[in-house]
Amino acid sequence: MIFSELRQDLVSGDWILIAPGRLRYQNHDHRLKREGKRERAPLKQCPFEKPLESVSNKVILNFVNHTATGLVRKTTKPDKNWRLLVLENKHPVVLNKNKISRLKHHGPFSTMEGIGHADLIITRDHDRNFPKLSKRDALHVLEAMRDRYLTLLNEKNLAYISIFHNWGPTAGASVYHPHYQMFAIPVLPPDIQHSLNGSARYYKAHKTCVHCDMIRWEKRRKKRIIFENDEAVALAPFVSRNPFEVRVFPKRHRPYFENTFNEELAGVSEVLQKVLGLLEKKLGDPDYNFFIHTAPVRDKNRYSHYHWHIEIYPKLSKRAGFEFGTGIEVNIFDPDKVAKILKSQK
Repeated sequence: MIFSELRQDLVSGDWILIAPGRLRYQNHDHRLKREGKRERAPLKQCPFEKPLESVSNKVILNFVNHTATGLVRKTTKPDKNWRLLVLENKHPVVLNKNKISRLKHHGPFSTMEGIGHADLIITRDHDRNFPKLSKRDALHVLEAMRDRYLTLLNEKNLAYISIFHNWGPTAGASVYHPHYQMFAIPVLPPDIQHSLNGSARYYKAHKTCVHCDMIRWEKRRKKRIIFENDEAVALAPFVSRNPFEVRVFPKRHRPYFENTFNEELAGVSEVLQKVLGLLEKKLGDPDYNFFIHTAPVRDKNRYSHYHWHIEIYPKLSKRAGFEFGTGIEVNIFDPDKVAKILKSQK
């Protein structure tokens, strides 16, 4: 067992401290399991249970279930037979003002108006989070993300579109009903810039994609592979910042999430459902975040080296003084053991 080891991220160059010796446990994941059952919010108090009854909810996209055939069609109109809705967020962090956000200077400081889009993707069932959805409904979630993304590409003000899901209060979810979010903003986030720069450096040095190389290495070693199908693979990163961190990669090299074909999305959706289900089963349904890292919406010719993917972060530990003071994350669980635990039959 590793007691303490520094590992350097292949993309960012950041150092991470793997310190499982800090976790005093008898069984591998004993102290990382959630205590008790998840608290279910009552239907009567759920703002997403009857979203079409509120005239202030603007429908952007609606996946409607055709009762006679069982087929699903897409529309921008309200329909009581909805399976999935894309709505404007009533409490946005950025505002849709239909104008350009320009850089301003205040002495040594720079500002921009918080203009962009904040959207919600809501699935129908109050209690079915992503791993519990049918395969069809899970794929529709990713399709809705892609369809909305393609629409937002037409706006000149935007630099990046962030897609993410918060599950549980410690992961930032203020509403129990499963929902997913998209923030479109006029600046490139620092974490994305960091990832893009590292990917570009690796490509310049090796003439290959850093993420493709990682996938090939992990598939040969097999130790950290959790689940895969023909289109996608889930693995526990060698340099994991958090306990039971998982990444899901499409196997085909694609810089841009929005260019992913349906069969690829279906493969990614299956892998994502499987991994989240394993985390739920083995760790007692922990709160978690997952988000998509993709190349930016502008300068399409600059990012052919990048490889879009999904990162999953269960909320199993807390950052403290060392992490805040140094920027070095401490992972108290050995990532080399994650795949074995998640795949075990016990």
